[in-house]
Amino acid sequence: MSDRHVYEYALLRVVPRIERGERVNAGVLVYCRHLSFVTARTHLDEARLLALDPAADLAGVRAALRAVEGVCAGGGAAGQAARDDAGRRFRWLIAPRSTIVRPGPVHTGLTADPAAEAERLLDLLVR
Repeated sequence: MSDRHVYEYALLRVVPRIERGERVNAGVLVYCRHLSFVTARTHLDEARLLALDPAADLAGVRAALRAVEGVCAGGGAAGQAARDDAGRRFRWLIAPRSTIVRPGPVHTGLTADPAAEAERLLDLLVR
């Protein structure tokens, strides 16, 4: 029996000016159904974002990223999603939205440690 499990992930992208089509990767969402695990790891490169849009609302973007992390954490930090299971919170977070912080497409993989995979993906795709 394998100790690796299917997981899903999506990038969190900051899109400061939709008309220009530019974006900055600012985090990753990771969900593993088998382990009832969901997490968000974020890292905002403020200089890169400001290079795309000098008027970007850094405080607002940071707050949106913290909110995503809170929903993943569950409990009181998740707000209305506090009672939802990990899968429902992940599905809610990857739903398309028209805010400055947007999820990218969902991809899949295999991992024995989804928390470590989240860190690996953050290093590979965001930092």
